[in-house]
Amino acid sequence: MVHSTSGATTAELTGLSRKDGTPYKTSVEKDVRPQIVGVYTDLDRARVTDARLHADIDSRFSSSPSALKLAAIVGAVLATVIALICLHLIDTVDGRRARRFLPAHWWRFGRADGVVLGTLALWHVIGANTSDDGYILTMARVSKHAGYTANYYRWFQVAEAPFGWPYEILAQMTRVSEAGLWMRLPSLLAGILCWLVISREVLPRLGSRVRANSAARWTAGLVFLAIWLPFNNGLRPEPLIALGALLTWCSIERAIATRRLLPAAVAALIAAFSLAAGPSGLICLAALIAGSRSVIRTVISRARTDSGRDLSIGTGSGTPGRPGSGLPTPGTNSGSDPRAESARSPITLPHNASGSRLLRYGALLAPIVAAGVLVLVVVFADQTVASVLEATRVRTLVGPNLTWVDEPTRWESLLSLTPDGSLARRFGVLGMLLCLGVCVLVARGRGGRIPETARGPVARVLGIVVMALLLMMFTPTKWTHHFGVYAGLAAALAAITTVALSGNRIRAPYQRSLFGAAVLFLLAVTFTGSNGWWYVSGYGVSWPDRAPVLGGLNIATIFLALTALCLAMAGLQYFREPTGSPSPAGRFDRIRPLTIAAAALVLFEVATMAQAAYAQYPAYSVALSNLRTLAGKDCAMADDVLVETDTPGSLLQPYTGKTADGLAADNTGFTANGVGDLMPDAGPGGKSGPPSGSGPPSGSGPSGGPGGGPGGPGGPPGAPGGTSTETGINGSTVALPFGLDTARTPVLGSYSRGDKQPAHLTTQWYRMDLTAVQQDSAYRVLVLTVAGRIAATDDKGNGVEDAQLRVEFAHRADDGTVQPLGDLVPPSVGGAPMWRNLPIALDRIPLQTNAIRLVAKVDALTDKQWLAVTPPRLPRLAALDSVVGHSEPVLTDFHVGLAFPCQHPLDHKDGVAELPGWRILPDKLNSQVSSSWEDDTGGGPLGWINLLLQPRTVPAYLDHDWTRDWGELQRFQFAANARAPQADIGVRVENRWGWVNDDPIKVE
Repeated sequence: MVHSTSGATTAELTGLSRKDGTPYKTSVEKDVRPQIVGVYTDLDRARVTDARLHADIDSRFSSSPSALKLAAIVGAVLATVIALICLHLIDTVDGRRARRFLPAHWWRFGRADGVVLGTLALWHVIGANTSDDGYILTMARVSKHAGYTANYYRWFQVAEAPFGWPYEILAQMTRVSEAGLWMRLPSLLAGILCWLVISREVLPRLGSRVRANSAARWTAGLVFLAIWLPFNNGLRPEPLIALGALLTWCSIERAIATRRLLPAAVAALIAAFSLAAGPSGLICLAALIAGSRSVIRTVISRARTDSGRDLSIGTGSGTPGRPGSGLPTPGTNSGSDPRAESARSPITLPHNASGSRLLRYGALLAPIVAAGVLVLVVVFADQTVASVLEATRVRTLVGPNLTWVDEPTRWESLLSLTPDGSLARRFGVLGMLLCLGVCVLVARGRGGRIPETARGPVARVLGIVVMALLLMMFTPTKWTHHFGVYAGLAAALAAITTVALSGNRIRAPYQRSLFGAAVLFLLAVTFTGSNGWWYVSGYGVSWPDRAPVLGGLNIATIFLALTALCLAMAGLQYFREPTGSPSPAGRFDRIRPLTIAAAALVLFEVATMAQAAYAQYPAYSVALSNLRTLAGKDCAMADDVLVETDTPGSLLQPYTGKTADGLAADNTGFTANGVGDLMPDAGPGGKSGPPSGSGPPSGSGPSGGPGGGPGGPGGPPGAPGGTSTETGINGSTVALPFGLDTARTPVLGSYSRGDKQPAHLTTQWYRMDLTAVQQDSAYRVLVLTVAGRIAATDDKGNGVEDAQLRVEFAHRADDGTVQPLGDLVPPSVGGAPMWRNLPIALDRIPLQTNAIRLVAKVDALTDKQWLAVTPPRLPRLAALDSVVGHSEPVLTDFHVGLAFPCQHPLDHKDGVAELPGWRILPDKLNSQVSSSWEDDTGGGPLGWINLLLQPRTVPAYLDHDWTRDWGELQRFQFAANARAPQADIGVRVENRWGWVNDDPIKVE
C-alpha cells in the first residue's frame, strides 16, 4: 500500500511483517507526490483483482461563485454605482453645468482621421499578427469546457487571475467564431478609440497651438500608427492598456480642469481595470500620480466648503481661460457657467469636530477608492483568494519572473536581429524617447515650459512617460510586446515636439538641422534591424532576417551618411552665426523630419506587407487568409497545408529489376547503412523559412524529423545514424523517418567509417506517367526523402559546395528505349543533414515524362560530406483540415493556434485532460521555443504527453509554396505498454470559503 500526500509518502507491504513483528513500512518526509498519467503493471490481471487506486485530483481552479458570493458581487457593483452618483451630485453643488460627454467636435472628421482610421482597417486585414495570438486564442477556446481560463501551455494550467479579464471577453467571442479577423476586433476597436481620444481630447488639452497645428496632428497620427501596427494587431492586452492609459490621463485632466471628483474616480476605475488586463497596466498609475496633487487640493477645498471655490486650484501659472491655468480654455466646451459661478458664494461648513472632518473627507474619497477596487469583483468573480495566490506562487517559481534590474533585457531584445527587434518595432519606441528628450531640453531652456502649449498638461504628459518607463521595470516579463502600451503617449509627445520645434519658435537654423540629424540617426538605427514578423505573418516579406538593402548598400548606411551631412550642415550654420542671431525660417526649414520619417516607416510597413501578400499568391498569406474568411472560409492555414495520406505506399517502382535493387543501377561507394551523423547544421539553410520567432539564434532549432529532435521518441535516426530492429528490404538497418516502411523502402548512403572515397550513384528508371498523374488533383508533387548535405544556392545567393543530387526525366518507349527530356536540381530545404523531404512541383517536370531517376555524386572526403537517398515518391495529398478534422483532440503549439482555428485543441476539465491524437508545430526555430516552453519543467502539456504518447511526423507541405518551412504535423501513438482502460473519474462538488487552501501544487 502506498499513500502519498504533500507532507509525506508512505509505502507498506501489507500481510507481511519482520521477525520482530513490525510491518514492512517506510516513509519519505517530503513532497514526492507522483504525476499520475496512468497506472500500469506487468502482473497478470488475475493476480491484481483486489488492487485499487484512489487519487484526489487537484481541481481547485474549477470553481464557480456561490449564491452568497454572487450577491456580494452584485452588492459591490450597485454600491459603487450609487457612490459615484452621489459623488456626481456633490460635484454639481457648485451650480456649474456638466460638460457634454462627447462634444460636437468628436463627430467632425478630417483627412488625418481618414488616413489613420483607414490604415488601421487595412492593417486589420493584411497586417501581421503577434506571436502570442495562437496562445491566447487556445486559452479562450478551451475555457468553455474547462470552466475557467487557464494558462494552457505552461504553469500547470493555473488560472490567469488576477490578470486576464480581456481573455474572458475573447472566450465569449469564440462562441461565435474562432477566425482571426473576428477575434482581433477588440484590438481594432481599441485602435480606433485611441485615435479618437488622441485627436479630440489629448491634443486640444495640450494647448491651442497644438490643437490648431495640422502638422502636430499628422505627426501624432503617424507616430501612433508606427507603434500600433507592429505591436497591437493581435489578441494581447496591450491595445486595451494603451487605451486605458489615454483614458486615465484624460479623466485626470478633466478632473483638474473642472475641479470635479467624478472624473478622478473614473480615472481610478480605468487604471484599475487596465492593471488587471496585464502587468504592463502599471503605467496607468503614472497618470494618477501625475494628477494626484491637483486632485488632492480639490478634495481639501471641497471638504472645507460646499463648492471648493475658496482656494486657488490652478496647476500652473496663468489665469482661467489661458494655457497653463489648469482651467478650461475657450472653445473646449467645458460646460462651466461663469454667471452661475459668480452668483454663488462659497459656504464654509463647520469642521471643528474630527468626526465631522472625517465624514467630509470620507464622503469625497470613498467613492474614488470604491471605483479603484471594483476591479476585484472581476478578478475574483470565478476564482478564490486562495486559488489566485497559489496561481501567483506557481508562476513566480516556474518563471520567467524577472526583476527590475533585468529591465535592460527588454531593450536588448529591441535591438536584436529578430522580430522582437524588427525595424518596425524599433522606430516608434526610439522615436518616443527622442521626442521625450527634445521636449525636456526645450522646456528646460524656456523656463520650465514649452512655448505656446498648456504648461500643466504638457508637464504631466512628460512626467507620465518618464514614470511609465520606470514602472515597466517592475513587470515580471521583459518582452518587447509590452511597448505597445506607449502608442497613445508617444503620439502626444510627437505632437508636442512638432510644436516645440516649429520654425516660429526655433529660429536658429542649426537647431533644426540638429533635430533632422537626430531623426536620420534614429532611422539609421532602425534600419539595422530586420523586417521580421512573427511566424506566418512574415511569409513573402522582403528582408525577413537581415537589415534591408538598396542596390547592394545597406539602407542604414545611407541614413548614417545623411546624418553626417546634416551634422556638417548644422556645424556650418552654427559657425556662420557666431552671435546666435535668429534668421527667418526658409522653405527648407519648414520640413518636418519626424513627420516625414514616421510617414515613411508606416508606408514601408504597409507596402512591404501588401507586396508580400501579392508575391505569395496563390500560396498562403495572412492577407489571403483574412480575405477568405470574409468569403466564409475560416479554417485559415488548415486548408493550405497538404498532408500525405499514404507515405509508405507512395514509392515509385523501377521499370526493371526488384524494388530492393532499384537504387543501385550504377553504384560506387553507396551502401545500405551509409548514413552518418544526423545532428543539424548551424543554420536553417537553403530556402527554409526565415527565422520567424524571438527564440534562439539560427541553427539551435530542432530537426525536421519526427519527434522534433535527434534520438527523441519516435524521432529520426539519432546522431549518428539511428538503427532499426528489423532488417530492411535491401539489408539496411537504418531507421527511416515519416512512417516509411523498411520492409518496402530501400536506402543507400555514401557515409563510411573507414577510408573516405569519392562515391557516385545512378538509380534505375522509375515509373511515373506525368500525363496520367496530372489528371488526379490529389497528386501535386514528386518527393525525394534524403539525408546529408546537398549542394545548393543559399538564401543569400551564394553557392554551397556539398554532395550533388540531380533528378533526370525521360520518356521511355514500350521497347525500352529512353529519350532524355531534361533534369533539375531538387529544391533546398532546411534541416540538413537530417532526414527531410524535397518536394518538386509536377508543373516543373517536362511534359511527356514517364521515367525518372536520381543521379548522386559525392567528391569530398570528410565525415560531414555524405548523402543518403530513398526511391522517389508520388504521394497523394489532402488538406490538413480534412485529415485531422474538427473533433479529434489536437495539441496546437502556441505559435500555430490562430493559423489553425478549426482544429479542436485538447480539452481539460476537473484536472483531467484529453489525450491528443495530433500535434501541430511551427517552423523549426519556433518549434524549439514552443517545445521548451510547454515541457515538464514549465508545467506544460508535453510534461505528461511525452510519458504516454510517441509522435510520428506525417509529411505535409504548404500548397504553392512547397519548400516553405511552415511547421510540422505529428500523429501521436501510444508508447509501448501505455494503452490502458479509461479510468473512472468521479466529481464531488464542495462549498468552501475563498481563503481555504489545498495542498500546494508540486512544481519540481
